[in-house]
Amino acid sequence: MIEGGCFCSSIRYRIEGALQHARSCHCSRCRKACSGASSAYAEIAPNSRFMWTAGEDKLTKHISGHGWGLAFCSVCGSTLCGMFGEQVHGVALGCIDDDPGVRIEMHIFVGSKAPWDPIGGDAPQFDERPPSPSISAE
Repeated sequence: MIEGGCFCSSIRYRIEGALQHARSCHCSRCRKACSGASSAYAEIAPNSRFMWTAGEDKLTKHISGHGWGLAFCSVCGSTLCGMFGEQVHGVALGCIDDDPGVRIEMHIFVGSKAPWDPIGGDAPQFDERPPSPSISAE
């Protein structure tokens, strides 16, 4: 079981199952959404179950015209998850309480990373989105 929540603890969630396809996106949209160098994000694995356990009424969603979006805490502003329509697609790794059981597999959109961001680690880097069915549109 994986548990997480926002900075102020107003919102909590639980994942019964696993995460997959962890990545760090360095595009300008993700930097703005997460107020950082990138967004560390992992998808919820098939047959896993996501549920809000507290504070769902404090959740604010921003969904794009293409159906993709984010949900964040309306109290503290923590970005909690990625969504497609009304379904949670994956979670921001920074809001998970303990070891999520995944590691960053790749850095994407490195071609537009912030100039002050010296990406570390040994995960492969891609200037854009790699051609892979495992990477869903965000």
